[in-house]
Amino acid sequence: MSSKTKIIVLHMKEIIYTAVFAVLGILLILLLVFMFFPKDKKTTDPSKEYMSGIYTDRITLGSTELEMEVTVDQKGISSIRCVNLNESVTAMYPLLQPAIEDMADQICEKQTTEGLTYPKENAYTSQMIVDAIERALKKAEVK
Repeated sequence: MSSKTKIIVLHMKEIIYTAVFAVLGILLILLLVFMFFPKDKKTTDPSKEYMSGIYTDRITLGSTELEMEVTVDQKGISSIRCVNLNESVTAMYPLLQPAIEDMADQICEKQTTEGLTYPKENAYTSQMIVDAIERALKKAEVK
């Protein structure tokens, strides 16, 4: 009886390359799944019902008053914008416009003012904007 013994020589370099490519392949598959998997749209908080309409609240910056306008429809918060934002205000407060747009996008996507992320360079401004939006939404709540 003769046994044919096979000796396999593996180089450590080949094992490391194989492991790295396997990990990259798994990461690529996970990335594709998360990118193309349908995301659940968050609906409005069921405990809060809003009456359709346009609701406003004021923000005071120095001697200037800005008006935040929140549009609410039957599906929830549809848009948020600053009504009287002019060039002189944006020149004095250059981070105001990006903060308004960022907060409006997050709130319209999440349909709530909870769990928002504030950029560290304009956290105070973002919080002031969110407070005005919350006051306008309080006016919209069905009692």
